Amino acid sequence: MSQQVCNTAVLKCTFGLGPSMLTVLPTNRTLTSNQPAANIMDHIPMTNIAPFPLCNCPGNPAVAAATAAALGTPTPAACTPATAAPWIPGQTTVLIANQPALDTNSKLVCSFGGMIEVVVPGQFTHMIP
Repeated sequence: MSQQVCNTAVLKCTFGLGPSMLTVLPTNRTLTSNQPAANIMDHIPMTNIAPFPLCNCPGNPAVAAATAAALGTPTPAACTPATAAPWIPGQTTVLIANQPALDTNSKLVCSFGGMIEVVVPGQFTHMIP
């Protein structure tokens, strides 16, 4: 069993140089531990996925530009999440707003090359079978 993810969950990216936070809007009308519960469609950059403090992925155009300006020295730059696809796989045994619930086993792919995962689910009471 995994934990259900909700608003204020802490996220980690393989190329991020610090944590980020998940924001879940109350549009799904489902709460867990008095916070809006997340589903796999809560992947929209800047709406659901806040930028990580810095990015060091060479696939990120900002990092590539900063590295070029530093004459080839790898240089972290601002993060702008590029999360075009939903979280995978989600938990199909529990639906929230007709979409699989987001659980701690789910991952989110950044188009620049990073893999985002949940490190703190935002609540510790509800498990998903």
